[in-house]
Amino acid sequence: MLRHLELLRGAASACRQNMAVKEGESVVVVADPEMLAYGEAFAYAAEAMGADVTLALMKDRGRHGAEPPKPVAAAMEAADVFILTTTHSLSHTDARRRATERGARGASLPGVTRQMFLEPMTADYVFVRKLTEAVASILDRGDTVRITSPSGTDLTLSIKGRVAMRDDGDYTRPGTWGNLPAGEACIAPVETEGEGVLAPVYPGSAEPLRITVRDGRAVSFEGGARSIERVLREAGECGFHVAELGVGTNPKARLVGNVLEDEKVLGTVHIAFGDSTSFPGGRNKCEVHVDLVVLNPTVTVDGREILRDGKIMVKV
Repeated sequence: MLRHLELLRGAASACRQNMAVKEGESVVVVADPEMLAYGEAFAYAAEAMGADVTLALMKDRGRHGAEPPKPVAAAMEAADVFILTTTHSLSHTDARRRATERGARGASLPGVTRQMFLEPMTADYVFVRKLTEAVASILDRGDTVRITSPSGTDLTLSIKGRVAMRDDGDYTRPGTWGNLPAGEACIAPVETEGEGVLAPVYPGSAEPLRITVRDGRAVSFEGGARSIERVLREAGECGFHVAELGVGTNPKARLVGNVLEDEKVLGTVHIAFGDSTSFPGGRNKCEVHVDLVVLNPTVTVDGREILRDGKIMVKV
């Protein structure tokens, strides 16, 4: 009982603080069987606030970025607020994009856990918003980003002409969306540019990972990265393009082996492959999106350090 009460408190806080659910609004909560307890917590919380709630249960889609069933997509598009508590992410799908383009707002929580309700979702979101904005503003003005790390990452990406997305936990305005827990500034690099080596961590991999990037595309996978290659290949050639550069900005997030939280850890960066069309200017449409976290990175934007050995160098 205590565990369910903790989930309900976390869901109520998110509905109130992050999405500003209002009486009479239409709220659609999407869950699969593995994540049903979290979906139910959000459904109960939104209903207690006077919303008209629909809880949609669907089969897990098996990979991040795969589209939900058409009835679920239609429900998301018709809602004022959507809350996506699924095993695999619906963030980078046409269903989510159509919903926000129509004016729905909401949050995606793929693989969320009880620990996330108690820790990173309770972060000081005033601070998260300020830091996210400060980092995103630097990315907005930048042309070239270089990422290095002790594990062997040395990757250069072009972000010229691209605008960063602020995933800061404020999803109170029509058409806004992001993850919970929140906390990242993220941008779609130029699809045909990008050179170097990525050596990230990946949940469940006992081997070091090494991915070589040329012309904005992953061209070789070594060690534990071979399992990632198989996932990307299932989606076709579009899966191999660099899709995202993200900088974590949540001081309560911890490295737990779940990318939903790992990519938000303050002092990390993440690189994604696959779909980039969820980000401003992104052009690579694909039914996969795989995020890979780099630890203790040094990151420069046009020569300006924003991270040094995992320490944030941006003032707020």
